[in-house]
Amino acid sequence: QVQLVESGGGLVQPGGSLRLSCAVSGIIFSNYEMGWYRQAPGKQRELIASISGSGRPVYVDSVKGRFTISRDNRINTLYLQMNSLKPEDTALYYCNGRVLFPTWGQGTQVTVSS
Repeated sequence: QVQLVESGGGLVQPGGSLRLSCAVSGIIFSNYEMGWYRQAPGKQRELIASISGSGRPVYVDSVKGRFTISRDNRINTLYLQMNSLKPEDTALYYCNGRVLFPTWGQGTQVTVSS
């Protein structure tokens, strides 16, 4: 059974940076395309970045050029480096498969505010 544990969120000022991590267990991590999702208050959860097992990334326009998704298949961990953060990036951030696993982690809260 897959387990997903997100960490690294926090409160940051506009223009700041954060690095999120997602520890994954219960699957052969390198076999799966993975993604970072976020859910802002009152909005639906959305996929913002994904990465293939070999490391090819894809981003939505709203984060392109500011966020970098990466993975370390040796330690089954997914990352999201977030730079130039904006208030509209405030959300609960989750990792999951690009094709969703049946369970979600608890997420990690990112708040961008002055």
